[in-house]
Order: sequence, then structure tokens, then C-alpha cells
Amino acid sequence: MSFFGKTGLMLAVLAIALYLSAFTVNQAEQVIITQFGRPIGDPVTEPGLHFKLPFVQQVNSFDKRYLAWDGPMVEMSTKDKTYVQVDTFARWRITDPMRYYLRLRDERSAQSRLEDILGSETRTAIARHELIEVVRTDKNRKPSIDETLGDLAGEGTLGVLRPIRFGRVAIEKAVFDAAAPKLEEFGIQLLDVRFKRINYNQQVLERIYQRMISERLQIAQRFRSEGEGEAARIKGNKERDLNEIQSTAYKRVQEIQGEADAKATEIYAKAYAQKPEAAKFYKFLKTMETYRKVINGDASIVLSTNSELFGLLKRVEKGD
Repeated sequence: MSFFGKTGLMLAVLAIALYLSAFTVNQAEQVIITQFGRPIGDPVTEPGLHFKLPFVQQVNSFDKRYLAWDGPMVEMSTKDKTYVQVDTFARWRITDPMRYYLRLRDERSAQSRLEDILGSETRTAIARHELIEVVRTDKNRKPSIDETLGDLAGEGTLGVLRPIRFGRVAIEKAVFDAAAPKLEEFGIQLLDVRFKRINYNQQVLERIYQRMISERLQIAQRFRSEGEGEAARIKGNKERDLNEIQSTAYKRVQEIQGEADAKATEIYAKAYAQKPEAAKFYKFLKTMETYRKVINGDASIVLSTNSELFGLLKRVEKGD
């Protein structure tokens, strides 16, 4: 083989060796170099071109970005023995790739470990608090008041939130504080933990529906009572107005009748006062009207011989 042939062969082998030994690390990666399964050197965290021994050393890449963990929906019991289904999610990242590789090797193992630790801490935290603490976001939360309730709001249980000591935010923080140190042992930094969804089981739903029905019945009864009270008030005002109108009308009628009687009496007085005979005749007519009103067909009267009526009856009998 000629000199140029040997040189070309050496250059080709060198190029292949260089190709097999070079590797690139992008901005979202961090790398552990292993030789026969054992880590060699420090983790490679800087992006760019790097080199390793070909054939005997392997590149193990891990994500540097924020990673998601989405746990399964798990049923668990609260402190007041109420079963709820809790769906939890978290955000995490690899901060110590060497420890991460030695303890977990890959992301699938990390997800499994996250599920064990976060699931366990979530069940523990839920079991320490009552249902109202789990579903309420914050102990300082103010309820939204329905404007149609008016002064009903705040009466009884309407528009009133039961006081709590913690709230869901504090429970999530308790889960985070308990799980973060345990995950640091695996080279993982826990960034955040949240309860994505909390569902009630059928028994809890029935209790909630019954409470909602009870509150709505309370509202309906209050509105019904207010309506009946308003109806009674309107009816009372109507009766009062009618009585007032009738009283005023009766008073006016009596006044008119009194004025008419006075006018008639005045006319009669003028007519019968013109002559003594007319006055005597007027007295006679009034006496007869009085007797007609006082004496009826069933009346029995006893008269003295010197009474005017007796004398009148005697004159009528004689034909005077």
C-alpha cells in the first residue's frame, strides 16, 4: 500500500473515531457519561460540543426543563370519614443529575417514585382535615351573595360559610413541605403541588343535594311568608280605606239629612205659625204621627180620663 493510501486510511479511522467520540448537549439537556454502567466525571450541564471515549462510554441524557407529574384519581377519606376522589398534579425538575441517575436511572422510575411519595403525602394530609377544609380554597374566602336574596343573606346558613382553620391552599402547602425533602434525596426539586380536581362519591353528593334542597326550601318559605304578610297588609289597608270611605259617606249623608230636616222643620214652622189654627193643626198631626209610631195592632194601652188621647178618642166616638 502506498504512503498516500495509508494516510487516507488513517484519516478515515481518525474521522470515524472523532465522530463516535463527539456528542452535543442542547440547552434543555444535562448529560451523565457512564463507562460500563458506572458514571465517569461530573455531569455535563453546559450546552455545546463535548467528547467521550468511543465504544466504552455511553451518553445518558436527562431533561433540564420543568417536568409534569399528573397523578391518578384516587379515593381517600377525610378526617370526618367522608370519601372523596382527589386528582393531584405537580411540577418538578432534575437538579442533581448524578444522584438522580444513581437512584432512579430514568424518568419512568422518577414518575413512579413521585406517585408513591406525593400520593402518600396527599392521603395523609386529606386524612388530617375535614371535608370543608379540603374543598374550601382559603379560610379568608368571602361568599358570593345572590342579590335576589335581599335581607335573607346571612340568615341561618344562607350565604354563610362555615369557619375553617386552614383551607385547600394550606393543605396543598403541607403536601409540598412534606414531599419536597423526600424527593431531594433522588436529585429532584419539587416545584409545586396542586389538587386539580376533588370529586365527591355518591353518598357525599346525596348529602350536598339534601342541604341545597333544604336551603332552597328555607328561601322559598321566607319568600312565601313575606308574600303572605304583604297580602295581609294590602288587605288590611283595603279594609281600612273602605271603612274610611263608608264612614265619610255616612257622615255626609247624616249631615245632608240633618240639613234637610232642619230646612223642612223651618218650612213647617213658617207655614204653621201663620195662624193659631195652623199651629193647633200642626200639633195635632205630630201627635198622630207619634201615636202611630208608638201604638201598633198588638199594643195594649191604659189611659186616664183626663188624657188628651182619651179625650180625642171620645170625640171620634161621638163624631165631633
